[in-house]
Order: sequence, then C-alpha cells, then structure tokens
Amino acid sequence: MQREISEIFRRIALIKEKYGIDRKITVIAATKTVEAEKIALLPQYGITVAGENRVQELLDKYDKVKGIEWHFIGALQTNKVKYIVDKVKLIHSLDRESLADEIDRQAGKRGIVSDVLVEINIGREASKSGVLPERAEELMAYVANKTHVRLRGVMSVFPVNAPDEAYESLAAFGKTAEKNYGAEIISAGMSGDYEKAVRFGANMVRLGSAIFGKRIYV
Repeated sequence: MQREISEIFRRIALIKEKYGIDRKITVIAATKTVEAEKIALLPQYGITVAGENRVQELLDKYDKVKGIEWHFIGALQTNKVKYIVDKVKLIHSLDRESLADEIDRQAGKRGIVSDVLVEINIGREASKSGVLPERAEELMAYVANKTHVRLRGVMSVFPVNAPDEAYESLAAFGKTAEKNYGAEIISAGMSGDYEKAVRFGANMVRLGSAIFGKRIYV
C-alpha cells in the first residue's frame, strides 16, 4: 500500500508540474469493503481522508479508525441521513431537493452545519446518481438557501473513457459554484482517470483500487 500511495502522489505531482497547477489536491481513499485495520494505516503514508459508499460500513468503521476525516461518497438514502450527518466532514452525493431538506433538518437538530457537494450526472447514465446537468444550477441555489447545509462545490462520477468535454463541463459548474457561492471543491476522478480529472480542475480525487488493489464487491 505504501508503494501504491507513493506512486499516486508522484503522478499527481507530475500532472501539476506539466500543466502549471498550484492548487492543493486532496486524495480520498475510497474504502468500500476495506477493513478498518488497513484504513488505520493510511495516515502514516500521507492520506488522512477516507470516503465510504455505504452507511453501515461507515458506522462499523467509525470508532475503530483514528486520525481519519470521513467523507460520504456514495448514493445516500434520505432515511439514512440521521446516522451519518454528524460523523462525516463532507457529503459528496447530494443530488435532489428532498435530500437537502433532510440533511438540513437532521443537522439543525444537532446544531451543526453539514458541508455538501452537489453531484452532477455529467454522463447522463441511468445507472448513476446525480442531478442532470440542466438542473444542476437550480439545485445549487436551493442548497445554498438552507440554514444547516453549506454548499462546498460539485462532484461527478464520469463514464468510462469520458471525453475531455465531460471534465470541462464539470469544471464549468465548479466555477459557477465558486463564483456564486464561494464553493471551491471539485470532486472528480477515480483510480482510472484521476490524472485527467486533476488536469481539468479536480481538487479532490477518490481512489480505491489504485491504493488497495482490486476488490470483490458484494
């Protein structure tokens, strides 16, 4: 794992140098099916943020891992918001008004403000979550008006072999979010495309197999 993480940081540094990028890139370890003992090793190799796709997995690992900032990066059911709203630093997958309402309600009950990203389905894939591009700005405005939800930026999961235009489209939404709401995060890029995502504006990348190797999902 140490070797894999070092290689990731090396590749990101090369991309930043090649394209004159000076912004900080946060590497999020996507930890679905990864045991807590392995996640606990990440900080010593330079990764301090982990992202979970499943609420139950996050709850199972939350008290077992120290020194990690947790993000939620998977599709989030409205009825499960209450279990994680006070445990994660950032929710990457807000894709509908009803979810914004519930996050606002649950965060309000706890006297906190929940940071979120609006997930945009850039590739218009039926199998993926995310608001469609033509409704993205409307949803951003809706979220920005909530009392206990803070819009921090945008997120997308791109189709395999997505064209440059897909990354450029998300970057444009990111600029809109920053200009209108001071929201600076663009979460994009996974193990197969994180270098391209960084090139086109991502400042958070979500990496699973590049760190942990291929996993079997059930």
